[in-house]
Amino acid sequence: FSGTTPTTTTVIFGGSFNPPHLAHVLAICAAKSYLEGASILVVPTFDHPFGKPLAAFEHRYRMCELAFGWVPSVTVSRIEQELGGESRTLRTLQALKARTPNAHFRLLVGADIMLESSKWHAWDEVEKLAPPFVLGRAGYAHPRAIGKALPEISSSEVRAAFEARDAAALGSLLTPSVLAYAEKNA
Repeated sequence: FSGTTPTTTTVIFGGSFNPPHLAHVLAICAAKSYLEGASILVVPTFDHPFGKPLAAFEHRYRMCELAFGWVPSVTVSRIEQELGGESRTLRTLQALKARTPNAHFRLLVGADIMLESSKWHAWDEVEKLAPPFVLGRAGYAHPRAIGKALPEISSSEVRAAFEARDAAALGSLLTPSVLAYAEKNA
């Protein structure tokens, strides 16, 4: 033992979660499997930086609690709501680092996100604060991706299934608790 204070690994999993779906749940489970002992902080976007219309923050926050709350060492955070304004990953990471200076952060992303990293504000700084942990995703290849591809599910697909009132599709895309909440509060 070196006598240094051990750091903890906190995996940051941010997104619109509009709504959170089964691929999101699987991503968290995969990260927990690969990064044993890590805690996961789910960070719903408060105000989308590209102006994407979102359900109310409170609904998305609650659906995240329902989707992920059963997984050990997973916490849903209100940090982007607390920071207010347009959500930016760098600003969120800087605020988290200020609150927990000894934490070691990793940013959980799918291979599709890595292909869009050039669009992100100050991506180089984001990578320094929270080196990405990249999971494979169906339809997207990236050399840093780990593991088999997550299923090709998107929140847009879920919203379309709601609009079409496609109960079979919704049952295969959402956890029962998120589906029940969304049906009641949509």
